[in-house]
Amino acid sequence: MTTARKMLVDPAVTPFYHCISRCVRRAMLCGQGNEHRKQWIEDRLRELARIFAIRVCGFSIMDNHLHVLLKLDAPLAQGWSDSEIAEKWLTLCPPKGIDGARLPLTPKLLAERAQNAEWIAESRRRLTDLGWFMKFLKEPISRRANREDGCTGAFWEGRFKSIAILDEASLLATCAYIDLNPVAAGVAATPEKSPHTSLKSRVDHCATTGKLEKLREGSAYVSRVQFEKDHWLFPIEDKRDPNGIGIAGMLHGISLTGYLQLVDWSSRLVRPNKARVDAEAPALLARLRIDARGWQATLEKLVRSTKKVGTYFGGVNRLNEVAAQRGRQFLKNVTGRDVEMTPSRTGS
Repeated sequence: MTTARKMLVDPAVTPFYHCISRCVRRAMLCGQGNEHRKQWIEDRLRELARIFAIRVCGFSIMDNHLHVLLKLDAPLAQGWSDSEIAEKWLTLCPPKGIDGARLPLTPKLLAERAQNAEWIAESRRRLTDLGWFMKFLKEPISRRANREDGCTGAFWEGRFKSIAILDEASLLATCAYIDLNPVAAGVAATPEKSPHTSLKSRVDHCATTGKLEKLREGSAYVSRVQFEKDHWLFPIEDKRDPNGIGIAGMLHGISLTGYLQLVDWSSRLVRPNKARVDAEAPALLARLRIDARGWQATLEKLVRSTKKVGTYFGGVNRLNEVAAQRGRQFLKNVTGRDVEMTPSRTGS
C-alpha cells in the first residue's frame, strides 16, 4: 500500500528531501530531440525557488527523469508578511476573469486577499509544502510539452519519490550523486560539463561573476570569497557561526571549492578506466568526520542502483533514532545497507 506523503515528509525529522520524478513509462520525453525541455524545467525550478519557502539545493535533469534536492524552510515563510504571502500565491495561481484571461495583481486585490486570515494561513502552509512545490514544478511542464506535441495525457509518472536525508554524510553523498548523474549515464565526460545540473549552474555563476580563478585556487574547507552570493541555488557552504549569524548553507567545513574537488574525485568511481578516489579525498572526508571507505561504497551503490528502495538515507545510528522518534520498528535505508532496524521501544 502506498504511504501518504504526510507520513513520509516530516520537517521535525529532517528538512532535506531528495525527490525523483520519472517521465511516464520512462519515455525519453526530455531527450531524443526534446532536450530543450530540460531548460524549461531548470527555469521553472529557478522561478519556484524565488516563490516558495523551499530551498533548491541540487538538481539534475535527465532525458527521462528528474532529481531535485530540496530543503524545507518554514521559518522563512513565517517571516513573510501577509501581503507577501498573497503576492507569492497569486503569482502561482493568478486570478482569472469570466473570459478566462488572467487578471492583473493590483494593490487592491492583494490587500483584499491579505485580509483573509484563513486563506493567508493556508497559503503560507502550502508555500512550505513539498507536495505543492512538486505539483507546481511538474504540471506546467506537462501542459507545455503536451501543447508542443499536440497531444493529451500524462507526462510524468503519477507519484514522485521523496527520500529523507538524515545526516550530513548522506546529504553530501546525495548532492554528489545528483550532480554525477550525467557522468554516470555517459552524457558528460566530466562533472563541470554536465548539462542541466546544479554543479554546472554553480560553476557558471562563478564564471559570470568573475570568480572562477579564485574558485580554483580556494581552500577546500573555508572560502574567503562569497562564490554563491546572489545565486538562486542554496549555497553548499554554511558560513553561520554557533549563534546562527552568517550566510546559511548546507554543510559546515566544506567550501564550494572543496565540494567541486570531491565530486571530481568521486566521478572516477563511475568513469571507466579512471583512477579511484584521489589520495587527498580521504583527508577532506576525515575533516568532515566521514569514513572514506564508507563514502566510496555508498556512492558506488547509489550510482549503480537503478531503483532507489527506501524512503530514508542515513547512517544506522541516525536511522535508529528516527525509528524511535516515529514509533517505527524499522526504516528502509535507500542504499540497501542496514535496512533491518533494531525495533524501537516505542514501536509496535
